Amino acid sequence: MDLNNKEKKLRKCIGDLESVVVAFSGGVDSTLILKIALDELGKNNVLAVIGRSLTYPKKEIEKAMQMAKRLEACYIIIDTDELTDDNFRKNPVDRCYFCKNELFSKLTDTAENEDFNKVIDGSNADDSADWRPGSKAASKYQVVSPLKESGISKNEVRELAKKEGLKNWNKPAMACLASRFPYGQIIEEQKLQMVEEAEDFLFDLGLSQVRVRIDKDTARIEVLPAEFDKIINNSNKISDYFKTIGFIFITLDLQGFKSGSLNKTLPKVKEIEYA
Repeated sequence: MDLNNKEKKLRKCIGDLESVVVAFSGGVDSTLILKIALDELGKNNVLAVIGRSLTYPKKEIEKAMQMAKRLEACYIIIDTDELTDDNFRKNPVDRCYFCKNELFSKLTDTAENEDFNKVIDGSNADDSADWRPGSKAASKYQVVSPLKESGISKNEVRELAKKEGLKNWNKPAMACLASRFPYGQIIEEQKLQMVEEAEDFLFDLGLSQVRVRIDKDTARIEVLPAEFDKIINNSNKISDYFKTIGFIFITLDLQGFKSGSLNKTLPKVKEIEYA
C-alpha cells in the first residue's frame, strides 16, 4: 500500500473513533496522531494527555506542552507513579509492561471521566519488530494504535509529519530514562536523575542524538559515530561533570548510538501472560 492510501486509512481509523484521548509525549509519532485527530475530529473531541514521571526528562515535558499549544490542542498533564510498583523498580525484561499499565490505566480513567470514546497512542508499524511488552498493556486497556493499524513505519511517520508542517518531523526518538538501565538492575530515583542530568549536559554540547546507559557507577555514552569527535574534544569537561553527579567511570560506546541497544542482551523471551 502506498503512503497516500495509508494516510487515508489512518485518517479514517481516527475519524471513526468520534472522540479521543491522545497519549501525548511530544515525539513525532504522537504529534502526528494529535494533528490528524484535530483535523478529523475537531478540537472539542480531542484531549492530549501528557504523562509526567521521574522516568521522563523534564525538558521533554516542556517540549510536549509547547507542541500541544502550537497545535492549539486541549491538553492536561497527569502524574504517573510507576516507581511505586516493585514490579517496575526491579527492572525485569517486561519492565515496559508495568510502566505502560500505569500510564494506560490513568489515561483510560481520564477518557471515562471526561467522556471521550477511546485512548489512542503513537505506536507505529516498526514497533512490532522490537521487544515491546508495553503493547500487552495497550491491548489490556483497548488502546488504539492508528499508525500501527495503518501499517505506517517510522520513516513514513516523518514523511507525513513533514508534509503536515510539523516542526518536530525529524526529532530524535526519546525513550523513557528507565531504558538506560540494564535489565535486572534496580531503578532508583537518584540514578534516574544522574542519567537525566548527564544527557542534558551532552545535548547542551550540541550533540543531536544521545543515550547515557548506566551500569551501577559507570556511564556508557552512545552518540552517532559522526559526533564522536565532540565527545573526544570535550572529554575532560564531560568526565569532570559526570563525576560531580555521581559517576565514577565514563566510557564511549564505539558502536555508536542504537535505540534499544540493551535489548541485545535479551535471550529469546517467551510470551508472558498478565492478569
